[in-house]
Amino acid sequence: MKCVCIIILSLFLLTGNLFSQDQPAEKIALVKDTVSKKQGPDTAAKKKPHNPKTAAIRSAILPGWGQIYNKKYWKLPIVYGALGTTAGVFFYNLKNYKDLRQAYTGKYNLRVFGDSTEYKKIKPELLPLSEESLRFNRDQFRRDVDYTVLFFLLFWGLNVIDASVDAHLKSFDVSPDLSLKIKPGRSEMAGTNGISLVLQIGK
Repeated sequence: MKCVCIIILSLFLLTGNLFSQDQPAEKIALVKDTVSKKQGPDTAAKKKPHNPKTAAIRSAILPGWGQIYNKKYWKLPIVYGALGTTAGVFFYNLKNYKDLRQAYTGKYNLRVFGDSTEYKKIKPELLPLSEESLRFNRDQFRRDVDYTVLFFLLFWGLNVIDASVDAHLKSFDVSPDLSLKIKPGRSEMAGTNGISLVLQIGK
């Protein structure tokens, strides 16, 4: 008789535990369905994480487009300021290089071949300069043209990297659940006893 009572009591407790475990799961499922219905497709789309690849591709196509995608509008003046300044310096160097090349060619043709056609195209402010000075300055501006092209490409690349990194950081946890604790005792990771410094991220 005692065995039968114990078996019945055990079955009752087991059934009660199963029922108590199933009930919250059903409630949670109902709550999730209700929340998803209330939110709708628009809310789900809004919570879609930023795609670093999309941000990088947009910035590669058009500088600043990735920053707009990440909603970092304050970075646009920096991006366009860097690229615009570099482009302005490039055209300045290119113009001076062409003028000095023309002046050097004109003086050289006049001295060697007696041809004054190219000499007449020289800008008046460059006429007092010697051939050596013209050649030196021409080569210097030619190097500066190359440097400005490299800097322009570098700033464009940094613009792409910045957009990609920003998109990655969009999903980084910066909630108030971040905590740093000193925990004495056994460290499961190191397998030793002592004092551990534990950084908790999230719940």
